[in-house]
Amino acid sequence: MTHDFVRPLTLTLGHLYPDQLNLYGDRGNIMTLQYRCQMRGIQFRAVGLGIGDALAPDEYDMLFIGGGQDKEQAPVAQDLYELKAIGLWAAIEDDMPVLAVCGGYQLLAHYYRPAEGPDMRGLGVFDAWTIHKGPRSPRCIGNIALSWNGSTLVGFENHGGRTYLGTAKPLGKVLKGSGNNAEDRTEGAIYRNAYGTYLHGSLLPKNPHFADHLIYLALKRKYGEEYLLAMAGQTEPSETADHAAQGLHQNGTVALAAEKKTENSLKPSDILTPLDDKLEWEAHAYILERLGLHSAALTALSAYKK
Repeated sequence: MTHDFVRPLTLTLGHLYPDQLNLYGDRGNIMTLQYRCQMRGIQFRAVGLGIGDALAPDEYDMLFIGGGQDKEQAPVAQDLYELKAIGLWAAIEDDMPVLAVCGGYQLLAHYYRPAEGPDMRGLGVFDAWTIHKGPRSPRCIGNIALSWNGSTLVGFENHGGRTYLGTAKPLGKVLKGSGNNAEDRTEGAIYRNAYGTYLHGSLLPKNPHFADHLIYLALKRKYGEEYLLAMAGQTEPSETADHAAQGLHQNGTVALAAEKKTENSLKPSDILTPLDDKLEWEAHAYILERLGLHSAALTALSAYKK
């Protein structure tokens, strides 16, 4: 059920450095977000932001930055720090969802020290740093699984650098694989709604629950809980919700009502129509099985079947 005041939902994603940072199927993450939005009638648009392009945070609802080789990261690091830093920081502090993979993850931490050459200065979004211990040090490569939010995430990692966390909260705990550094069983980092990870382009295709989490965060930030619940037919429209829907801030977010629900009261499943994710969860479970995590594989499949 929908109401007359409900307008079509729209999301715009800013894709940072699509030509430089595009290893290991990272574009698959954007394709997954686009597909899952379109299947629900959410208008989705991805805009590339290359070297020399300014980042105006009020033009986007989500941001993505992928991974690349060291030689490609150097000019990106300079552009990110000199041109896009202010806009990116403003977006993150305003709780815009950001997904940063591998090289992108490293550049959102304090610095990356490559095997050769000077340090690459990062933005310090994540209280973390990365050190490549040299060509003789084994790479962290292969399938990986980690615990996340009461569930599991699976993916593929391939990185030579070792990332160490300061006060940053990890994305998850490594069940099998290397993760941040192959030492402390941490993987990724979180700051507000920004997520850094070494899991490449199989991340969102094989983890539909995490893809929906990012979509949910973007919608919640832009439209507010009351409007989304009314859109989903779970509440009757109110004057407050109507005003919120019409009164978008300049940065695309809405002023939420004082009586809005608590942050933990709304889940992605409350506002996002379920999709047929049978193949996605079978692929997810297959990786868990290959890693010897048989119990986790059964749990993943049973969770989907519910």
